[in-house]
Amino acid sequence: MHGLRGAPGLAGGRVRRYKAAMGEHELLRVVSFESRRADDMASLLRRHGMDPTMAPSMQEVPLGDQADALAFGKTLLARELDILVLLTGVGFRMLVEAIATEHPLDDVLAALRDIKLVCRGPKPVAVLKGWGLTPAVVAPAPNTWRELLVALDAELPVTRQRVVVQEYGIRNDELLDALDDRGAELASVPVYAWKMPDDTSALRAAVADCCEERVDGLVFTSQQQVHNLMETAVSMDCRDALVEAMRRRLVVGSIGPITSEALAACGIVADLEPELGRMGHLVKLMAADGRGRLAVKRGA
Repeated sequence: MHGLRGAPGLAGGRVRRYKAAMGEHELLRVVSFESRRADDMASLLRRHGMDPTMAPSMQEVPLGDQADALAFGKTLLARELDILVLLTGVGFRMLVEAIATEHPLDDVLAALRDIKLVCRGPKPVAVLKGWGLTPAVVAPAPNTWRELLVALDAELPVTRQRVVVQEYGIRNDELLDALDDRGAELASVPVYAWKMPDDTSALRAAVADCCEERVDGLVFTSQQQVHNLMETAVSMDCRDALVEAMRRRLVVGSIGPITSEALAACGIVADLEPELGRMGHLVKLMAADGRGRLAVKRGA
């Protein structure tokens, strides 16, 4: 979708001056806010020649009351459902595990085979395959709810269909409204919530590093990472300084349009956004174009 957005070409002299200032072999210092896959992200960044700082920004916590999941389980086993929309892999796994506390897992999987399973992206597909299940529809990259709607319209119209949406950490009212407008008999099932990590020391340190320009770039893989970073900066009374640093002195990588929209809502334009919304593609783009974009922003 986007590589370098709006970056003017660098004259050779400017690049040479930038390299001289940075050090020819100095690693690009990049902050990641990944939590559950922090080790994977750190490994990717190092493999592509960058120096990672890991600042876990969130945790996925199962709801204490799984009444909605258990009620959905009864509907599922009664075969009173046509389509299940899966927004996340971790959420689908939690949903099945919650239902399996009251019903045999084999019965749950058999019921899931009798309905159409729709996946927003590759992560729920991977969980399905682990249980021997096959999706009927998979949204194409960049795997947002908008692509999901396009895929449903083309392959599996929801009019007069009994549809349940497995929610992620927050309720997606835009998706639910769009499905309702299409005539679906609609329900949603919350399974988990996004919360701040129990230990926010690394996140607070990352905010300070960004404001003091002790790092060169940031990579975001979800909109919630953006929200939690800003919430942390507010608690430290330095949100404006952080936004200014991200706008003018740090290169900002975003995994896809939903995350980029969250950044834009804070007044920040994502400098780098890969065509495919996957962690590896984001890291490769940062490795390829991060230094050049940083040179432009810092006026090398």
